[in-house]
This record gives sequence, structure tokens and C-alpha cells, in this order.
Amino acid sequence: MNKELLKKVRLGVLSFAAIGLLAACSTDDNADQNSMSADSVMEESVKAEEDIVGIAQGNPDFSILVSALQEADLVETLQGEGPFTVFAPTNAAFEKLLGELDITADELLAQPDLAKVLTYHVVPGKVLAADLTDGMKAETVNGEELMFDLTGDPMVNESMITSTDIEATNGVVHVIDTVLVPSDFELQEDAK
Repeated sequence: MNKELLKKVRLGVLSFAAIGLLAACSTDDNADQNSMSADSVMEESVKAEEDIVGIAQGNPDFSILVSALQEADLVETLQGEGPFTVFAPTNAAFEKLLGELDITADELLAQPDLAKVLTYHVVPGKVLAADLTDGMKAETVNGEELMFDLTGDPMVNESMITSTDIEATNGVVHVIDTVLVPSDFELQEDAK
């Protein structure tokens, strides 16, 4: 990753943390791994001890994501060998989507296309931040492509990448501020 992009990613992570979206996570370097912030996990990435699901379960800011993975029966898959690259939306990202769709979290979890949305956040293989290039496209597990824009703040589609390279035993997690919605997602009113 070039130095300018790395600086922007770090600034974005610091700004993101400063506004409290990851306030529930500890930034104390001496804290145990389950209560580390995304920055601390990145620093300890060499010692990845948890799979992707374990990382999400260990961070309260991913509680809606964990519930969605459980509802869509994707937990076992993302605990598999991989490797996988997951663009993980925070609770704030899900809350933004719920507001846009005018539904509750329970109504989102009841959507028949929930698995399509979640698999749109997963790229087969391990893609680190340094592997990303401006204009790069990556095919997701659901079959649609993600597009990366690195000209300003690092973006995947319309979502800012706020933290990168959280290493897992079976891949890597990048934190994003907006839920990625595939083009074939249709809100089912009767699921509400």
C-alpha cells in the first residue's frame, strides 16, 4: 500500500474511533484479544488466534452482523478453512441501512435474501489492504463484483473502509461503514 493511502486509512480509522463508533472496544494494548479495538487487533495480526466468526463475536460492534450470520446459516461456512476476505459492516452501518429501508433489525433478519446480502461482503481468498488497487474489481461469494476506489478515502462500492487487515486464522477482516447491498436484493414487505 502506498504511504499516502496508508496515512489516509490510519486517519480514517482514528476519526472513526474518535466519534465513538468503536467506543465499546478497548484500545489498551494490554487488554485481552476479545476486548481489543480494530487497531489493536491489526497490531497483533501476526498472532491471529480466532477465525472470522470469532473476531466478529468478540467485538460488540459486530453484534448485528453476528446475528445476521446466524440467521442466514453462514457461521459454519465462515468458520471453515477459507481463506476468506470479509468486509464487515458495523452495527452503525446496519442501523443506517435499517433507517434507509424503514425496517427493524428483526425484519432485516427475516428477509429471504439475507444470505445474498451477507455473501456480497465475502471475497474468496485473502485480500490484504496492500493488495488493493484503485479501480480493482473483486468477485464476491454471491457472484457479484465489488469495486474499489482509492483516490480519496479508501472505498469499496459506496462504503468507506475504516479499518483494514484484521487477521483471522482463516482469512482477513476489513471494517466498513455501510452495508453493501447487491443489485439483486429486493426488500420483501411480507417478511416484515
